Amino acid sequence: MNHIRFHASMGALAGAALLAAGCASGYMYKDLPVSKTSGTAGAGNTVTFKGAPLKLDGTAIKVGDQLRDAKLAGGDLKLVSLTDGKGKVRIVSIVPSLDTKVCEQQTHYLSEKNANLDRDVQLITVSVDTPFAQKRFAEEAKIFNVTFLSDYRGGDFGRAHGLLVPDIHVLARTVMVVDKDNVVRYLQVVPELASMPDMDAAFNAARKLAGLSLPLPPLGSMGGFTY
Repeated sequence: MNHIRFHASMGALAGAALLAAGCASGYMYKDLPVSKTSGTAGAGNTVTFKGAPLKLDGTAIKVGDQLRDAKLAGGDLKLVSLTDGKGKVRIVSIVPSLDTKVCEQQTHYLSEKNANLDRDVQLITVSVDTPFAQKRFAEEAKIFNVTFLSDYRGGDFGRAHGLLVPDIHVLARTVMVVDKDNVVRYLQVVPELASMPDMDAAFNAARKLAGLSLPLPPLGSMGGFTY
């Protein structure tokens, strides 16, 4: 009987550990598709949403370009520019809307799966959601290590970097890694809006820029995510 109780207890502990590993701040990660390729920003190019093409608008950004001085609204509604962050390595995670499961997971992944990268690299999320909606999301998600900036005022940031999807007025799902001189050193424009970006590749690019060692390989993975 004690032998049975021991195994039952160990099973319960293992289940709890597995749940904790896959769930941070109450968020349970889903097995979503992860894109390993990149599209091209700028007018004349497209992304898709569930296979349907959507036009991009604005001046294309590419690796090696300087960030453009486009204004975004912070949580206090004051206007800021990503160029103000010169002197820091930054990961800029750009999502269509935080009120979708893929954008939600992308933002949790940025916050929770960066393996302490947030100690040396600034983490930023940009979306067209209002600053009030972004603040509510961050509080409910218990995400406190990410700076949220909003392009709700007219998509100026999206248009300045060729990432605005004007037909539905959202931003193309994108991850940038920017160096201390405001130069884009890594860029993935996710070709399909319903897919996740390769966040681990962006983390590794940021680590190299910040002069940090790469983390150990993951013990296991599911759908592109490490647990």
